[in-house]
Amino acid sequence: MNYDAMKRILDTIKQYDRIVIFRHKRPDGDAVGSSMGLRGILRASFPQKEIAVINTDYTDFVAFLGEEDGPQEDDYFREALGIVVDTGTSARISNPQYALCKTVIKIDHHIPIETYGDLQWVEEERSSCCEMIATFYQTFADELVLTKEAATCIYTGMVTDSGRFRFREVSANTLRAAATLLETGIDLETLYARLYMKDFEVFKFRAHVYEQMQITENGVAYFFVDDATKEKFGLTHEQASAAVSYLENIRGSLIWLAFIEYEGEIRVRLRSRFVTVSELAERYGGGGHACAAGAFVGDKDGMNKLIAEADALLKEYKETHEGWL
Repeated sequence: MNYDAMKRILDTIKQYDRIVIFRHKRPDGDAVGSSMGLRGILRASFPQKEIAVINTDYTDFVAFLGEEDGPQEDDYFREALGIVVDTGTSARISNPQYALCKTVIKIDHHIPIETYGDLQWVEEERSSCCEMIATFYQTFADELVLTKEAATCIYTGMVTDSGRFRFREVSANTLRAAATLLETGIDLETLYARLYMKDFEVFKFRAHVYEQMQITENGVAYFFVDDATKEKFGLTHEQASAAVSYLENIRGSLIWLAFIEYEGEIRVRLRSRFVTVSELAERYGGGGHACAAGAFVGDKDGMNKLIAEADALLKEYKETHEGWL
């Protein structure tokens, strides 16, 4: 835990009357949860300040957490403090107006590829950025206020980014932070229903994935979804991409890939057990965590090249490691 970084962030927050929170494009539960949860904490703690979350896109996945704030002209940002959460590189920040802010703070848990902003608090070993926001509250609980609504946002990001507290980054501190959030009275039954109940067409799509998925010689499982398939099943890009999790329990498969056509390119979600795939993702214009990353390929040739590299990576891992199930 980096107390000094957190203290500098709190001190900086106290200096500004206007604070704008940003996150990455095509947000997941952690990006929305950390930005909305931080907004909730700061609004409750400093009611005299103007706190906003302003981005250029959103997601239906966690829309139940509430709305972000509307767009503003450039002048709105010039005397503001900007806080960017859950975003490893500046190119991924949803709203480019973040750069207009007088001071910019980066709070992130991804492998540090790029340093941006005036203050950085990066802890790549954390299970989620939401865990960091919860820790920020815990550290300064005598000065900050945690509402049930803010806790629900933060807990949502922790649950989704940690695979329901199953991934390797989950620690005792993760669970202690979750316990702090639960003490506000979060309605877990409703929250989990909103997160994991699916439309009937999604189950039909799951069957389609199982029919179409393939596996390489060394155990890389993968599938491809084009725009026509998304339209057939009524899927958003996020829903189609999330199907990578359908492959996670195939015995002997330690790497699984979802290739999703989107706006003229093919986006890739890489997931793994034990094997580090973030470096592979970086070679394809992406990045992320050791066992959960994203990348881009331009066409089917690029897709086949990435599959071949993933297969070689897995072959090497199996030949040099034991106990991989």
